[in-house]
Amino acid sequence: MASIKTRDGTNLHVKEWGSGRPVVLLHGWPLNAASWDDQAMAIAEAGMRVIAYDRRGFGHSDQPWNGYDYDTLSDDLADVMAATEAENAALVGFSMGGGEVARYMSRHGGKGVSKAALISSVVPYLLQTADNPDGVPQSTFDQMTEGMKNDRAHFFDGFFKDFYGVGFFEHPVSDEVLEWSRNVSMMAGLKPTLACAEAFATTDFRPDLAAFRVPTLIIHGTADNTVPIDPSARAAARGIPGSKLIEYDGAPHGLLATHKQRVTDDLLAFLRG
Repeated sequence: MASIKTRDGTNLHVKEWGSGRPVVLLHGWPLNAASWDDQAMAIAEAGMRVIAYDRRGFGHSDQPWNGYDYDTLSDDLADVMAATEAENAALVGFSMGGGEVARYMSRHGGKGVSKAALISSVVPYLLQTADNPDGVPQSTFDQMTEGMKNDRAHFFDGFFKDFYGVGFFEHPVSDEVLEWSRNVSMMAGLKPTLACAEAFATTDFRPDLAAFRVPTLIIHGTADNTVPIDPSARAAARGIPGSKLIEYDGAPHGLLATHKQRVTDDLLAFLRG
């Protein structure tokens, strides 16, 4: 299936690999479903069916003007699951994609979901507020918006170095991975890029946590400078009963590339368990 049409007429690019119990992969901002390819291949080879799609506005999907709030994005997920007949599925969200998992669990009652995983996820609340003091200051997101409006390509050059933990002495991914990430990000429209950044920065998923009534795995790097671990993974683990948190000591945000084998192994163990 190359694409599906959502309830508001948006075409989403979808790929399905393998056969068996479905595993739906939600990608992070500002990438697309191809960022999951290493894990997707391993999951399919392990006897499961991978369903991965480009979020509206990104990759090969349509770029409508509206629909970048998490209610609409979770409706898109529901439409993908319905079109692919994904039942007894595992939902796995990376970074921004974790928010879609959380909102689907509450807005759609977790229909058809048997397991959930949040990797480097923004859940439950990223913005610093009086009742969320460990969050990221609004000024940081304002600077991101200004940087993207001024020179998006230049902004992404610095962004992905932080994303993958690249520094003067540390280089956990190749220059080619950095180049690929920048190129994929520029496939997205400017409006979707800005609107989704606002959505993941300001959406409070704390009320959604009670809707997680399935086994839930949480993976996060302790040195994640993009989505700090305290207001995200650690808070999510406290709020989701029975969840399991695995912390990757010293790891950055972009775990799917920097720690791809460890993520793959931990994810497969969870999916098989």
